[in-house]
Parts: sequence; structure tokens; C-alpha cells
Amino acid sequence: MEHPTQKANDLSRSSTVLEQSTTLIAVIEMSLSSWVVVGIVPGLDRHPLKKLRANQGALLRLLHRWREEAAKFGHTIPRIAVAFEAGRDGFWLARWLRVRGVEPSSIQRASPSPASTGRLKPIVSTPSI
Repeated sequence: MEHPTQKANDLSRSSTVLEQSTTLIAVIEMSLSSWVVVGIVPGLDRHPLKKLRANQGALLRLLHRWREEAAKFGHTIPRIAVAFEAGRDGFWLARWLRVRGVEPSSIQRASPSPASTGRLKPIVSTPSI
């Protein structure tokens, strides 16, 4: 029996439990020429940050290197989860990563920023009388 407050097919929740000690998590900020990748790597006290050229092979090598670093600290990483903003490169990158055993999640921007839509209004100062 379904709980009355639960929504059917609620896609805002993951059906997979997050095991933090065995999951490498990376978030990518993407631009046309470069990607900034930050990770949560089990066993590391820091969150590694790396700027890469916009290249899926370089991204996969980085994720595997971080997996190897976790292994040095005794953490076996069977799951790599990557999140990035949906957009120009997001669709093909998600498919490419999934085929290579990486779990992609694309994030929809909640609302466009005023700067990107051209709706940013100039600030006009008026002299006081």
C-alpha cells in the first residue's frame, strides 16, 4: 500500500541508496572550451578540483585517477556518479558516460539567470532634489 503523501513515479528521489564510502561523486561545470570538475572521493579529506579541456576522454581519465586514489586509502569504488547542468554538451556526455559505467545525472537550471536572458536592467541613479 502506498503512503498517501507519496507521489507515484517521484523522479526527484533516487531509487539507489548512496553508499558514501564506495561512491565517487563528481560535479562538472561545463563551458565550450573547458570543464571544471570537483569530486567527493572516499578516503580523501579534501575535495579535489581540476580544470580540464572540454574532452570526455580527459574526464574519464580523471575519474579513474580519483578512483585509484580512493583505493590507496582502502576504499573500493564500484560506483561513480557525475552531475552536470543539462545543456549543449550534457545530452551526449550523459550517454557517453553511461556506456562506460559512470552514472550521469543532468541538472536542470531552476530558472535562467537575468544575465543570460538579457533581462538584466541597468541601475540608474537619480539625483536627489
